[in-house]
Amino acid sequence: MLQVTHRGMWRVAAALGLAATAACNSLLSVDNPGRVPDTALEDPTLMPALEAAAIGTAQCGIINYAATGGMLSAEYWSANGFVDNHPWEWRGIVQIKQGPGSCNYGRNSTFMGFYTPLQQARFQLEDTYKRAEAFTDAQVPTRPKILTEMRAYAGYTYLLLAEGMCQMTIDGGPLMTKAQVLGIAKDRFSDAITKATALGDASLLNMAYVGRARTELDLATLNPASIDAAQMAAAAADASKVTSTTFVRNAEFSTATQSRENRIFQLTLGGGFLSVGPDYQGLTVNGSPDPRVPVQNTGKLAQDNVTPLWNQQKFTSATANFPIASWEEAQLIYAEAVGGQTGLNAINAVRAKSNIGPLVMADPNDAAAFRAAVLEERRRQLFSQGQRYGDMLRYGLPFQKGTNGVNRKGQVYSDLTCVPLPDVETLNNPNLGA
Repeated sequence: MLQVTHRGMWRVAAALGLAATAACNSLLSVDNPGRVPDTALEDPTLMPALEAAAIGTAQCGIINYAATGGMLSAEYWSANGFVDNHPWEWRGIVQIKQGPGSCNYGRNSTFMGFYTPLQQARFQLEDTYKRAEAFTDAQVPTRPKILTEMRAYAGYTYLLLAEGMCQMTIDGGPLMTKAQVLGIAKDRFSDAITKATALGDASLLNMAYVGRARTELDLATLNPASIDAAQMAAAAADASKVTSTTFVRNAEFSTATQSRENRIFQLTLGGGFLSVGPDYQGLTVNGSPDPRVPVQNTGKLAQDNVTPLWNQQKFTSATANFPIASWEEAQLIYAEAVGGQTGLNAINAVRAKSNIGPLVMADPNDAAAFRAAVLEERRRQLFSQGQRYGDMLRYGLPFQKGTNGVNRKGQVYSDLTCVPLPDVETLNNPNLGA
């Protein structure tokens, strides 16, 4: 990660607008303390502001991951000609290494990338956790909740970086394997589960269970040719604990500042910079439009005068919530982990919630057929949430190649799949030997 001092990082947090970076409820009323020296952060009254800043940056990183992953996985096509955007569709290696991403975007920003936002969020969450640990509950009455939140959201930053990056490093350290980073994510989620249980916060508890189940699913499929049965069982056990059919933990957005608006809305309906890819256009289920993949054909060409403009209808306003974890995801994790008729029952429970008839399989115990079925259900149910990208990487699914390796704009697709470390990391991290 770009080398950042504590003071520098909190200047970044202040620039995001601490009052507007709230995650939920009372955090929305937190005042922005502005730029402060490190010593001032030892004031316990600042903890709610630091909490809000850390969660706000995490939400930025999460939705930037979803938007960027959406382009890499062909959920979205570049519908504009801006050089900081379209290489993510054809996976230009040089350009992607130069685009680590940022939370400082506006309605007309087209750049992509998730590395810097997630690394900044990871740092802020860990730093805020350490600061909260140093206080007492008397000094910070909401301290137990802050500690729980910091662990749960930190788990997601490690998880997404592990899923999307080819290699990882933390705080200027050496290269880490995917398994090592997932191991940290699992530890963070486990701690969040313990703390949320003691706190009695069902939302944070379910968030952590879904996060840990997703992490275990990733660990189980590190080698898809040899699935780790123990990790699959752990994923199933965690996912099964999310029993509330109404559970969803959202990232929340605001129009208080442009950089706090829903980024996927900005890139699609807001600015027309992205178009839904062909594999997600006009999908049907049981002969009717699939409500899980709501898209609209405008009948027009996009800004680049080449790409037919199809708009997503899942996030239809700048303040639309973005699901980080949900009951539906938990059920699909459980389905993949257990397979067979039990897994099919879980799939159909999710379909029923969207008023979709049950999926019928000739033999749900056919492992290959079941995997294909559950991945298709995930592709549709979790559309535009960044999950398809992770699924493609987990199972080595083919990335788009166009016609003879060229897209409709004459751009040549590369063989890149996972995201390489950006130049800002490789050129500044002394442990990477660049």
